[in-house]
Amino acid sequence: MLLRSPALMCSLAALTVFSLSCAPAMATSHTTIKAVTPAGHTGNAAPATPEPDDMILAVINNIPLTKRDVDNRGKLFALSTGLQISPELMERMRSQIIRQMIDERLRTQEIYSRHINISPEQIAAAIANIEKRNGMAPNALRDRLASDGVSLTTLIDQIRVQIGWIQVLRQDLGAHGRVTAKEIAQREEALRREDGRPEYNLSEIFVKVDDPRHAEEELAFTNTVIQELRKGAPFPIVAAQFSQSQTALQGGSMGWVQEDELDPAVVNIIRQIPVGVNAISNPIKVPGGFVIITVNGKRIIGHQPGHVVTVRQAFLPFSTPLNPQHPTAQQEQVLQKAVHYGQTVNTCQQVEDINKESGEKRPSDPGELPLESMNPQMQEVIAPLPLNKLSRPLITPDGISLIMVCSKKEKNFASRSPSEIADQLMSERVEQTARQLDNDLHRRAIINKRIKIKGV
Repeated sequence: MLLRSPALMCSLAALTVFSLSCAPAMATSHTTIKAVTPAGHTGNAAPATPEPDDMILAVINNIPLTKRDVDNRGKLFALSTGLQISPELMERMRSQIIRQMIDERLRTQEIYSRHINISPEQIAAAIANIEKRNGMAPNALRDRLASDGVSLTTLIDQIRVQIGWIQVLRQDLGAHGRVTAKEIAQREEALRREDGRPEYNLSEIFVKVDDPRHAEEELAFTNTVIQELRKGAPFPIVAAQFSQSQTALQGGSMGWVQEDELDPAVVNIIRQIPVGVNAISNPIKVPGGFVIITVNGKRIIGHQPGHVVTVRQAFLPFSTPLNPQHPTAQQEQVLQKAVHYGQTVNTCQQVEDINKESGEKRPSDPGELPLESMNPQMQEVIAPLPLNKLSRPLITPDGISLIMVCSKKEKNFASRSPSEIADQLMSERVEQTARQLDNDLHRRAIINKRIKIKGV
């Protein structure tokens, strides 16, 4: 079976979860990571002169890392999560950003040493994907970053290393980049033996600790992240930026895992965490560092009955945003057309045709949809809808949606397909390969710290 793990697909969840407006601005936390006081200065000394942007914070195999590099990355993170950029926030994040960027510098050097070329077209496609997912016009992201004082180069560098690192892992996996039918059958048999036991859909943020004897700074950073998550910072974006597990490429998603695949300390916590309410764990000490966990779902292995529906949708756009108190003539005409369709349309093919005639602003066929996983409002619309019956007009500020259910069937969601098992096996293999290679790069590296950072 060909290499197909989500962790190795060029969609790069770390990029596609980027959001410019999904989280509100949040107050900064009271927990801080204090900067190191320069030798010879006391706490009562006069405020120091601001550090120059080109001050070198570290040299990694003769490649400098400057204060400007670190500040730009911090601004990019704050912008993508909706956090307010402030000196306090930058100070709290600085140590971890430096660690992260040292890892990225080492990865970049490894990419170049293997003569892996990331084309401008690949980077442009990734940026275009970010803009599309955020409903932005082409080149709008460049303007948005510039207005917030963030260099586009900061985002480009992050994209380049993520795409290149995927190719490095592909090379290192080699023949192991295929999951065989025998391996899938062995995992299927193992799942049958686990029938009736619980499994969990988890997301994680892993913070690495290099020296377990001195983990105070990493623990303080982990607590800071937890505070921001509990204030509303999006978990996938924070994981993509700061988690040091390979699951960061998937926004921290671990997928469905069983208790015997997890550290006992994690198992003890997930048994207590409420499911599906974005509850965030306290720091969990595991081998190699600290992990933050959220539980997205829980089910019994082999037993999760539900329903899958296929639908067709048509979207009738407004020419201007809707003001409910003063609809325009065009908007009234669109509503009349939607009501007429509700009285005359009775096949899914007709719905597809209407959507194409209306410009196909949204896909006619969104694929199979698990009914029980939909948001409550959409469940209320779709669950009672008979087959081949058009829904009532669903009015939004930019247009009207019409939905028809084409089929509905029962499904055991706890039953994994061979492709899902292959993805999990490959994700496990990729994680192990990535950690081994990262450790090897650090052992071979010459890192000169210009400021004191424990564990780096």
